[in-house]
Amino acid sequence: MSFVPVAEDSDFPIHNLPYGVFSTRGNPRPRIGVAIGDQILDLSVIKHLFTGPILSGHQDVFDKPTLNSFMGLGQAAWKEARAFLQNLLSASQARLRDDVELRQRGPSPSFSIQVADSISVLSPAGDYTDFYSSRHHATNVGVMFRGKENALMPNWLHLPVGYHGRASSVVVSGTPIRRPLGQMRPDDSKPPVYGACKLLDFELEMAFFVGPGNKLGEPIPISKAHEHIFGMVLMNDWSARDIQKWEYVPLGPFLGKSFGTTISPWVVPMDALMPFALPNPDQDPKPLPYLCHDQPYTFDINLSVALKGEGMSQAATICRSNFKYMYWTMLQQLTHHSVNGCNLQPGDLLASGTISGPEPESFGCMLELSWRGTKAVELGNGQTRKFLLDGDEVIMTGHCQGDGYRIGFGQCAGKVLPALSPA
Repeated sequence: MSFVPVAEDSDFPIHNLPYGVFSTRGNPRPRIGVAIGDQILDLSVIKHLFTGPILSGHQDVFDKPTLNSFMGLGQAAWKEARAFLQNLLSASQARLRDDVELRQRGPSPSFSIQVADSISVLSPAGDYTDFYSSRHHATNVGVMFRGKENALMPNWLHLPVGYHGRASSVVVSGTPIRRPLGQMRPDDSKPPVYGACKLLDFELEMAFFVGPGNKLGEPIPISKAHEHIFGMVLMNDWSARDIQKWEYVPLGPFLGKSFGTTISPWVVPMDALMPFALPNPDQDPKPLPYLCHDQPYTFDINLSVALKGEGMSQAATICRSNFKYMYWTMLQQLTHHSVNGCNLQPGDLLASGTISGPEPESFGCMLELSWRGTKAVELGNGQTRKFLLDGDEVIMTGHCQGDGYRIGFGQCAGKVLPALSPA
């Protein structure tokens, strides 16, 4: 229990303590904080209290405008910080609870900022890779475009397929996304055309931030992979299906993806998620030895997607899924990414790919929910969608349900703006 009031349905109890970068109107300097209940603890104000064996020599990481330096310190530092913060915020600990001067110090009090009044600032992703690790999603898309007999490509069951995304267009929840312009070929019997995307989609994903990296040429063994995973966020990897369809052969996604990717603002540490780890999925054929691990690293994270169109009084939930449906684990993704000697760095962002479950209501994108636009998705009150319209807001949420508490991520939301006029 914490001395901070926390509602039972809050995403941010003392069991969670996610990290984020925030500013306020009164103090626009980006700084690191921890969310608890509906408040933020400003770690830059209390950095002098981190006196443990590791963090006593690295208090400056909490004065940085990004999380990257803290993430780069490694697992022992993360555990030290988490243990200290859970103790500091506990109901029995008087250090912060009873110190009025500390709680009101400086241009920004250490502990009275409301989450609702803060401005989330993205810790810039060092680099961004998107995987394609849901077997249900990959199968569904394969059936649509290649038929049931060739749904999965020959490599899919042997390695975590991925592509290198664009880190500069990763944005924090609440940032509007403009409908992209690009080249498409809607009629295969005619030449391609240039204009606004007409088949705009969301993708329900999750992603993790890398902590310590590895030296160029030195792979991370799967037995050590967990030491390099700092924490997780929700992700919407917006997709322009018509642009993507025309451009992706032979090198994969490009402009159909790079126009915008939204993530939730709070990074939930892996230690908060470990109580919700599940046995890993059966993988047949068995992966090559460098990808094999016994550590449970599949997680029971309930996920949902809601859509609110212009004129709708409330959002309609159109997808309920779960992270446990992933086929390839994060340990396998990180290990495979580095197996060729690629050097990962603190702050790199590695995403799951679209998360779809076995039932239609758990499909994680409009492409699947509308089955390539052949059926309408009901929103209520006569509203339907096959793909996204201008003014639509997509709201993703996720949480792990504990005994009397939940570990949540906050919202991952974005609203579609109209395309600019073609030049």
